[in-house]
Amino acid sequence: MDSGIKCVIEAVIFAADTPVSVERLVSILEGHDKAEVKDALENLVADYKAKAGGIFIDEVAGGYVFRTNTEYAPWIRRLFKIGQQKLSKPAMESLAIIAYKQPLTRSELESVRGVDSGGVLGTLMDKRFIKIAGRKEIPGRPVVYGTTREFLETFDLKDLSCLPSLRQLQTTEGEDASETNRQRTEETEDGTGRIDEGSQAHLAGGGDVAEEGRGADDRGEGAGQRSGGDGAGGEG
Repeated sequence: MDSGIKCVIEAVIFAADTPVSVERLVSILEGHDKAEVKDALENLVADYKAKAGGIFIDEVAGGYVFRTNTEYAPWIRRLFKIGQQKLSKPAMESLAIIAYKQPLTRSELESVRGVDSGGVLGTLMDKRFIKIAGRKEIPGRPVVYGTTREFLETFDLKDLSCLPSLRQLQTTEGEDASETNRQRTEETEDGTGRIDEGSQAHLAGGGDVAEEGRGADDRGEGAGQRSGGDGAGGEG
């Protein structure tokens, strides 16, 4: 294999501010076919994995991007002077509904949740996890929402087909609940009355979203877009 191809791929992925697809790499590496480029890319990914260093190449949102290993997150946060962000339970619930049922309107989201969702839609738009994906062809033509590339990058998904099935989610929730009950029983028996951080997070229902290590695109997809009637206040 021509090591020069690997170096070019490495440089391109490093320089890009969004995940780089195989097709994009092929268009850049003129004179090399797709099979050759994929082979070089796979070898490059394996090289970084074998190094087990501070960075690696990850496949997310339909392309490849450099990321920092999560064990070094505390130092990355110090560098940028940021803390770990946390989505509220209503925001996580709304994001999950949008991810599985997109595109959908605000009223459709609210019919599932049973509460006003203008506030959480605004929060998710501000964080660039969702965007206005068009309008529904019904009276009034309300806007519909869908997830963004930033959503895929943040939650480490190659594409929407990688979302866990509802059956898997239900199984995981059941296991989490059983584990939490077991821990609480043990704590009651030994008299400590303590709940570890993981249990607190589960009981709080929030979702920790680590921003470091993802190839954020400052331009965003639909960032800051809001509809006059869909950004009304509500829960956040």
